[in-house]
Amino acid sequence: MSDSPVANQTVSISLGERSYPIRIGTRLFDQADTYAHIGSSAQAVVVTNTTVGPLYAARLQAALQLRHRQVQVVTLPDGEAFKTWESLNHLFDAVLAAECDRKTVFYALGGGVVGDMTGFAAACYMRGVPFVQVPTTLLAQVDSSVGGKTAINHPLGKNMIGAFYQPQLVVCDLDTLQTLPPRELSAGLAEVIKYGPIADMTFLSWIEANLDTLLERDPQALAYAVRRSCEIKAWVVGQDERETGLRAILNFGHTFGHAIEAGLGYGEWLHGEAVGCGMVMAAHLSAEMGLVPSTFVERLTALVRASGLPVTAPMLDPQDNAGRYLALMRVDKKAEAGAIRFIVVDGLGNACLRAADDLVVRRVIERCSLVQQKA
Repeated sequence: MSDSPVANQTVSISLGERSYPIRIGTRLFDQADTYAHIGSSAQAVVVTNTTVGPLYAARLQAALQLRHRQVQVVTLPDGEAFKTWESLNHLFDAVLAAECDRKTVFYALGGGVVGDMTGFAAACYMRGVPFVQVPTTLLAQVDSSVGGKTAINHPLGKNMIGAFYQPQLVVCDLDTLQTLPPRELSAGLAEVIKYGPIADMTFLSWIEANLDTLLERDPQALAYAVRRSCEIKAWVVGQDERETGLRAILNFGHTFGHAIEAGLGYGEWLHGEAVGCGMVMAAHLSAEMGLVPSTFVERLTALVRASGLPVTAPMLDPQDNAGRYLALMRVDKKAEAGAIRFIVVDGLGNACLRAADDLVVRRVIERCSLVQQKA
C-alpha cells in the first residue's frame, strides 16, 4: 500500500442552482472546514446505521457541533432489508420529536441504503430540507451518493418509491474504505467497473491493470477510481438529471440485478453483487443482439469474477426460472407498458436502452443460470 498522501480533489455536478461539489480525499469527513459552504442552522441530524455509527458518528457529530447548536444522531438498522417505510418512519419520528425545523440539515453517514433513505426523508420532511451525503462505502462513493436519486424499496421492486432530490455536498473520505469488509469492497467495484463499458474503455483497462492494487485498498488507486467514476457520473447527470434519456445508461446490469435482489429477498445478495452478475448477463444480451463480440463478454466476466463478484445467475424459481426473472423485470422503472428495456453495450464504451424479445432474454438467463452451469 502506498504511504504517500492523497491530494484532496473536487468534482462538480453542474445543475444550475442545484449544483454541488463532490469532495474526494482523506481526513475529510470529521473536519468542520469540509462543510464550510453548508449554511449554518440551529439543528442537524446525522443519520447512520448500527454498523457505521459506532465507527464514525461521534467524530462527525463533534465536527458538526462547530456549525450547528444541536446535532442529533439517528441510528437505523443495517442492510437492504431495512430500506423500508418502517425505517423511514423511525427517522421521521425522531426528527419530529426533536422539533426539527425546515432549516435542519440532514447528514447521511453510511452506505447506499442510508444515503437513499436520508435523501428521501430530506425530500419529504417539511416538503424539503437540505442534506449532505457522507458515503462510507465504495459503492456509495462512486454511485449512489451522487446524482440525487433517493428511494426506499417495495416488496415488488427495488427503489420503486422515491424522488430526485440533490444533496448540497458529497464528502468521499477514502479513509472510511479501510474499514470495509472485503465483500463490501468487491460490491463497490461492480459500480466502478460499469463505467468502462458504458463510457470509457480506457478506464476499464486501467481497472484491469490495477485490480489487485484496488483490492489491497491502496489510497492512490482508490482516489483515482472514485474520482474517475464521479467524473463520468457527473457528466451524465449534468445532461440528464431526471433520467429521461442518457442517464439510463448508468443502470447497466441493474435490470437483471434488481430482479436478483427482489427475487432472492433484499439483503441476500449485496446490491453490487447483483449488479456484477447483472452486468455479465447484460453483456451476454448485448452479444445476442450483435452489438459486441463474444470476446468482450469473456473479458467482462473475467474482470467481474476477479473482483470477487458472482458471475452465475441464481435460481429464483425451480419451475420457471427465466419466467420469474421476466416477471420481476416487468416492474423495472425502465419498462414501458409491460415491455422490458435493457441497457446494452452498443459498441465498446457506448451504451443504449433497448427492448429485447422475451425469447432472447430467456436464452440469456438460461445460459447464465445455475441450471445451465450444472447441466
